[in-house]
Amino acid sequence: MKIHCFSSIEEINRAISNLKSQGKKIGFVPTMGALHEGHESLVKQAKAENDVVICSIFVNPTQFNDPKDLEKYPRMPEKDVNRLELVGCDIAFIPGVSDIYPNGNKMLDIHFGKMEETMEGAFRPGHFTGVATVVDRLFNIVQPTNSYFGEKDFQQLAIIRRMTNMMGHSTKIIGCPTLRENDGVAMSSRNLLLTTEQRNAAPLIYKALKQVETFIPYHTPEAVIALATRYVEQSMFLKVQYFQLVNNETLEDIKSWEKGTKVQGCIAVLTEGPRLIDNVSYSL
Repeated sequence: MKIHCFSSIEEINRAISNLKSQGKKIGFVPTMGALHEGHESLVKQAKAENDVVICSIFVNPTQFNDPKDLEKYPRMPEKDVNRLELVGCDIAFIPGVSDIYPNGNKMLDIHFGKMEETMEGAFRPGHFTGVATVVDRLFNIVQPTNSYFGEKDFQQLAIIRRMTNMMGHSTKIIGCPTLRENDGVAMSSRNLLLTTEQRNAAPLIYKALKQVETFIPYHTPEAVIALATRYVEQSMFLKVQYFQLVNNETLEDIKSWEKGTKVQGCIAVLTEGPRLIDNVSYSL
């Protein structure tokens, strides 16, 4: 079936009103485009669990701290729409900045405390306010039954869950496993910007995260962080910006191992090009 593309809020409001009147369950996959198999897996899961799937493609300016990063972010809407059609997406919503931010880049007055101050938040101030603002806006437009997000952006997923509760949205947030290349590299739109040398070094990130499982029984959290960092930085093309072991609900740092705690190892790695993030869960 041919995919329907909408760019204006008025158009998609009409389509959604029609779907709601028929009692259709709507699955929603918000993206910034440059789609890959990871995004496709979200669409496929949404397709299996809902009557209609809507995917948005919008490069959100308010979550970029560096204007150069926003400028360089890959944009390929025609290719993206073709990919979406092949995996059964019903509607592509491709708004402009003025559609999402009709009053300029005015953001939600919302705060997540320590959840937004750690890891990504420590290096990208205001990032999660930008994420929460655009997702809140998209939820208000699309009114989805279920919404799908990749677990690769683990901190983002935790904050979106919190925002959804705080803003009273009825949509169910569903986290989907990270898809990886054959060598373990987490699929990401930013991988397109890696040089050959950076891409060849990138598998060390996931290898380090998996190696942590063998470190935990014999070392303190602080020592594990040091060992994992050293493992990644054996490549001259990779520099660890942070590696943190956190409680997977509160995102608070793990200071000691306590049986039954669900721990998330979250990492950000700098290259001379794009910045790469990844995470793995550990059960104690």
